Amino acid sequence: MSVSSNTLTLREEFEQTGYTLVRGLFSTDEAERLRDHYMDVRQHGPRSHDFAGLKSTERDPLKRYPRMAQMHRWDDASLQWMIDPRIDEVLTALLGRSPYAVQTMVYFKPAGSRGQALHQDNFYLKADPGTCVAAWMALDQVDVANGCLEVVPGSHRWPILCTEKADTTISFTDVTVPLPPAEAAVPIEMEPGDVLFFHGALVHGSNPNVTTDRFRRALIGHYIQGEAERVAQYYHPALRMDGTELVLEVAEGGGACGEWTDTPDGPVAVLTGTETITRKHE
Repeated sequence: MSVSSNTLTLREEFEQTGYTLVRGLFSTDEAERLRDHYMDVRQHGPRSHDFAGLKSTERDPLKRYPRMAQMHRWDDASLQWMIDPRIDEVLTALLGRSPYAVQTMVYFKPAGSRGQALHQDNFYLKADPGTCVAAWMALDQVDVANGCLEVVPGSHRWPILCTEKADTTISFTDVTVPLPPAEAAVPIEMEPGDVLFFHGALVHGSNPNVTTDRFRRALIGHYIQGEAERVAQYYHPALRMDGTELVLEVAEGGGACGEWTDTPDGPVAVLTGTETITRKHE
């Protein structure tokens, strides 16, 4: 699809809600080729940065199809998708300048898999100044039944919230963030080739895949704003969108985090907490 004619609309939506969905940014054929490529790679055995989730049992579907990460470091198809000019064009429109690329991931999420508890990406990436932004591409039809992504509109205006323990019977990760009573996550249903772009403070997650025979495969890139000077160690080296490496400082963990405080105008997240939990990666 043509992005240039929709630049203003995309940026306004991103600034208002914290995300924007670009339908058909990649063709169905491109999505299917990438899906088949990653299934072939997955069948050839474990890779560095694989992650099946915490408290994973032998019967856990993610034991057979763990998430892959940082594929762009050894797989050219992943690298070329990560720095694709179409993604660069959208992110430049949203952020005002070309970003730096720091992570690729593939979630396979076969039938019966746990979801991922609500979280904020920049809790992990710690991009500074600015934030990280995700490009989340559907490789399958993605809907509520197979555990589509769910987002809390407007939560990108919140600080990075203090984490709490997640229910690992339904989430393959073990930390989450609390929501005030009036807020709720909304599902984003997508077709293969659609790409959802969202802010690093946007609260998002997914429910389990409750189907009996369907995957929910997705290809994700994480980027940081072009003025960022530091990012967490796991995401080094960063790449410019022409594929060349650059040197950034290492962002440290911990620090102030947001806690919900009641006010006459409703709950407000105030930086009164201190984050004690650290996690290596998103």
